[in-house]
Amino acid sequence: MRPLTIAALALTSLLAFAGVQAQQPAPAAQAAPAAAPAAAPAKGDVARGKELSYTCRGCHGVTGYRNVYPHYHVPRLVGQSEAYLAAALTGYRDGTRKHPTMQAQAQSFTEQDIADLAAYLASLK
Repeated sequence: MRPLTIAALALTSLLAFAGVQAQQPAPAAQAAPAAAPAAAPAKGDVARGKELSYTCRGCHGVTGYRNVYPHYHVPRLVGQSEAYLAAALTGYRDGTRKHPTMQAQAQSFTEQDIADLAAYLASLK
């Protein structure tokens, strides 16, 4: 017997001994359930976004602020559209948009956090 087959048999025996039943694949005759429709984008809460934005204001809220590393001008967020802000934050969170500080900030954001932040920042004039 192959080592992988032996390991699979051992795991199955162990699970059976522990009282755990392995899920059996559905018979081919049964149709797969219909795929759920894609979730609608979260609606942003401006008040919650204001609370979440306290770290953003440290860099993005100071006129003429320049970041030390990497050295560049930090863009102002006032006047940006909600869709742009949400896409940028999602990109930083997912790693498709690169900037070490922003990636570190956005990595813990949920979809709702991003929607709330984008709604608040877009509401600023």
